[in-house]
Amino acid sequence: MGSSNEVLNVLLVCGSGASSGFMAANIRKAAKMRNLNMDIKARGEAEIENYIHDIDALLVGPHLAYIVDDIEELTKDTDVKVLLMKPSYYSTLDGEAALNDLLSELKI
Repeated sequence: MGSSNEVLNVLLVCGSGASSGFMAANIRKAAKMRNLNMDIKARGEAEIENYIHDIDALLVGPHLAYIVDDIEELTKDTDVKVLLMKPSYYSTLDGEAALNDLLSELKI
């Protein structure tokens, strides 16, 4: 990310709406505490194509590991970083750990 007022757009997908909503909210909180300008949406995997050109990163729930190849096929002509979330922090909805993982992947 260039300037500090650039927004990092992240889409979080997982099969069940509730946990992804909580996870997105926790990552949002962690980002806010670090003054990161981040927009995080939680959606179902069927909606990925609708967002692919508007996002910088795509966080995938660990139980959706089997669709990562399909997702990477969708994103191959984009700059979207696809990250399969680790069960260790996903199961505890640890937004801080998820954000650390994402930032290290994006090399921010």
